[in-house]
Amino acid sequence: MSALTGKRITLGVTGGIAAYKAAELCRLLIKEGAEVRVVMTPAAEAFITPLTLQTLSGHKVGRTLLDASEEAEIGHIRLADETDLVVVAPASADAIARMAAGMANDLLTAVVLATRASILLAPAMNVNMWENPLTQNNLGRLIATGRFCTVGPDVGALACGWVGAGRMMEAADIRDAVVEKLANAGTLAGCHVVITAGPTFEPVDDVRFLGNRSSGKMGFALAESALARGARVTLIAGPVSLPTPNGNVSRINVQTALEMQSAVVMAGASADVVIMTAAVADFRPTHRNAGKMSRRESSPASLELTANPDILAGLGHGRNGARPYLVGFSAEIQATDEAMRLRAVAKLAEKNCDAMVANNVGDSSIGFGSEENAGVLLFADGKAVPLEKSGKRRFADALWRALLPRFAKGAALGQ
Repeated sequence: MSALTGKRITLGVTGGIAAYKAAELCRLLIKEGAEVRVVMTPAAEAFITPLTLQTLSGHKVGRTLLDASEEAEIGHIRLADETDLVVVAPASADAIARMAAGMANDLLTAVVLATRASILLAPAMNVNMWENPLTQNNLGRLIATGRFCTVGPDVGALACGWVGAGRMMEAADIRDAVVEKLANAGTLAGCHVVITAGPTFEPVDDVRFLGNRSSGKMGFALAESALARGARVTLIAGPVSLPTPNGNVSRINVQTALEMQSAVVMAGASADVVIMTAAVADFRPTHRNAGKMSRRESSPASLELTANPDILAGLGHGRNGARPYLVGFSAEIQATDEAMRLRAVAKLAEKNCDAMVANNVGDSSIGFGSEENAGVLLFADGKAVPLEKSGKRRFADALWRALLPRFAKGAALGQ
């Protein structure tokens, strides 16, 4: 049985070209067993007809707050009281601003203001509108109430011709976020989760560095999934350009392995769970050259390197008791899946971790910078859980589902 079976979901549709995706989202939610009531803003009707969403949902679409017959039949207070979750997809910049101001000048914002249910926003807008501090401040005000959360936006080509953040997530991704929200809300409440993400850059001189192609997307997806479950997250990010997830998150930006080690040790002291997805450089130049090295002035035959500290092993062998619960990522390039698994098992023991995710970064479809991931989750007791190939947010959700039974509150939280 689906987590959505019998759930009542209010689907709010605002004005934007992404409104066409609301039809598919409505269909997918109903397929999962939910009862969907649709509320449209006047601007939304310029992009998709109420008849389409009425046909898909099987209910009359709510369109206005001031129509006596519609209010008698639907009623914004009844909608607010009877819903298990409000999903606004797309959530335009205008709608976010009006919700942040506490306005109730249309049916959708009145329902949002009156409901005690959680509200899931799927933002969709031009990249410049999304990145505008006014929009981010408005969104931050909503998140700070504890009742709002977001899914997306995605990065890609936008209808306006720009390329960047602001593209609404696909209907299936929003459906998955709804399932996760209703099935797992609060499962990490009270937990402090520390996640590392991205590469480290080790300077050769003031211009060049040793680094890798890690994008940080996997770590950021795990942070988003943890936030959706009610965790307090410390996100320690290497040099990446990803936006900070919305919610109860503290972001610490670092450049080098030594900086990451310092941040992890400090944050890990109060953590219940530490997940190391960062691709930390194994070595750094022994000497950093000032300025920019020039081949006309010098032609070094070799670059002397010094080993960086093994951050995960340091935590594993230095912790007291069960805390924090340690999860590592073993990025491998192996000839076979069995070879990859054996190497990850060895790392699991060497670093004294509780779990290790093995994935093959030699496969470009799931390697550094990719949108998907796949692998196997290995536990210290020998159990293995396959993690099927999927988008990184969905992969993150699957990973948390597999991890949660392992750190029951009494063990993981040191109670």
